[in-house]
Amino acid sequence: MKKMLFSLLLIGAMFASQMVVAAADLEVNTPAISAIKGSMQSRHAQLAPHYASGAVGLTKDGMVAVRDANAVPLKDRASLNGVVAAENADRAKLYKEIATANGHPEWQAEIQSTFATRWIDKAQGGWWVQDASGWTKK
Repeated sequence: MKKMLFSLLLIGAMFASQMVVAAADLEVNTPAISAIKGSMQSRHAQLAPHYASGAVGLTKDGMVAVRDANAVPLKDRASLNGVVAAENADRAKLYKEIATANGHPEWQAEIQSTFATRWIDKAQGGWWVQDASGWTKK
């Protein structure tokens, strides 16, 4: 009985998650979202060489992470950590703002999950991405 109930809950959660993604306007735009996107776009030039070198990768939860600190000279690591932290702060704000702009702040986790999949799908060849089994080079 417990197994059947768990299966029903799991199916219900999966169905609800797909409904959220289907219902959310992920392209919604507000002044706050535009500002966040602008900040992320200007930072991309700083991150791009680190994606290419494998120092930074895209995580399965829609964030970025320093994957291989040894790929960065010691003198530059603190700066890279700051750029990664700023990027993750903007990504968290972006997911929250999109959920809020859709009138459903409770959708933030599902929106983040959808963006995680999109970021990884759109990653350039040679970039490192994370999945359930760990890091892989695209």
